[in-house]
Parts: sequence; structure tokens; C-alpha cells
Amino acid sequence: MQELKLPETLKRNVHEFVENLKELYRDDLISIALYGSAASGEFIETHSNVNLLIILKNTNLPTLELSRKLVNKRSNRRIEPLFLSHEYLLNSGDVFPIEFLDMKENHTCLYGQDVLKEIKIDPKNLRFQCEQELKSKLILLKQQYLKINPKDRTALANLLFRNLTSALHILRNLVRLKGKRPSYKKEDVLKEVSLEFGVGSGAFFKILHAKKNSAALKAGDFKTLLAELTLELDKITEIVDKL
Repeated sequence: MQELKLPETLKRNVHEFVENLKELYRDDLISIALYGSAASGEFIETHSNVNLLIILKNTNLPTLELSRKLVNKRSNRRIEPLFLSHEYLLNSGDVFPIEFLDMKENHTCLYGQDVLKEIKIDPKNLRFQCEQELKSKLILLKQQYLKINPKDRTALANLLFRNLTSALHILRNLVRLKGKRPSYKKEDVLKEVSLEFGVGSGAFFKILHAKKNSAALKAGDFKTLLAELTLELDKITEIVDKL
């Protein structure tokens, strides 16, 4: 297994997890891949989980039941396994282009066949998912905003930063629509989106800065930033709608 850039304890846990899966599933196990922050270099020791994609010949419930004890073992609580069949993976790129492209571009094959290399994504499906998620996000953000006490700075901050994180995830994929591989670092993604689509990224940078200095902000500051975020997302949605 390849050397992982993880804390030693987690590294040992992942190694044992992989070895146990090999013993449990034997010939039914096709591949195990590390993806997410642990593969991209964005792993944060204090709260990031380790995402593992596990490809089996079959993922019916009796098959999954074999790994129940392993998955729920206390030492594996920070390991998040995703069990898929090979067929499901290859046939679902049209439905989950964002998720599978993220995996494809940032993964490490730990065992077996590197199946993520086989995934092919139609840019039309990627554009559709980006538009759908942007519009859904805007609707939900506005609904949630109205339900929050305007003086509750904690609730406002949570709404702001939660939507920033998910928006950045979509923005990374907008860069892919231009035929380019996006950066993983947040600041670089914002610069790339600004360059490729001609939109300002000032509001996003303000929110990133606020996240690092949130203790100094009042409820009114978070309301202002939420308004700016909503305006920027509206502009970006209009651009994507015309692509």
C-alpha cells in the first residue's frame, strides 16, 4: 500500500482497515481508493475524516453485512467507507459528475484496480449539475436566512460559512467546464473562477477572511456578508445558465 500523508495512528488504522477488507471480501473486492481531503492534501488532523471508496462485485445487503463490525469498530470511527459496485460506478457519471470528478482527480489507489481512471464525464452533465446545485443552494439559503433570528450571530455565522464551503465545491467544477483542472486551495479556486468567468471574487475573499477572524464580527457583519454572497451566487448562476 502507498505511503499515506496522515497522522501515524490514522495511517495504521487505514492500513488495518484495508487488510481486513481484503480478508473479508477476497475475490469480490475489486478496488480500494483513498479520496477527499486525505488524498488532496487538505486533511486537517483535528476534524477531517478519511474517505475510502470500496468497489465490490456486488453491494447487496448480505454482502455489506460482512463489514458491519469492521465499519463500526471504535478505532475506525474517522474512516468513512463508500461501498459501490463496479457497474454502479461506471454507469453513474451522468448523475454524479461533480462527485466522481473530484474522486478521479484527487485519489490514491490503495488496493486492486484503479477504477476511478475509467470514469468518463460528459461536460453537459457537469454543467447541468452545477446549475442545479447553484439554484438549489440559493433557494435554500434564502429560506434558512428568513428563519434565523437576525440577532443570532452564531446561527448567521454557521449559515454563512456552511454555504461558502458548498459554494466553493461548485465553483471548482465551473473551472472544469472551461476544460481546466481546478486547484484545491480555496483562494486559487476563486482566482480561477474570476479569470475564467469574468466575475468578481471580492465577496468570497471577505468571507474567507471572516472565517479566520469570526470572533471579532457582529450579527450585522454576518448579515452583510450573507447579502454579498447571495448576490455573487446569483450572478454566477446567470452565467452558468447561458453556457
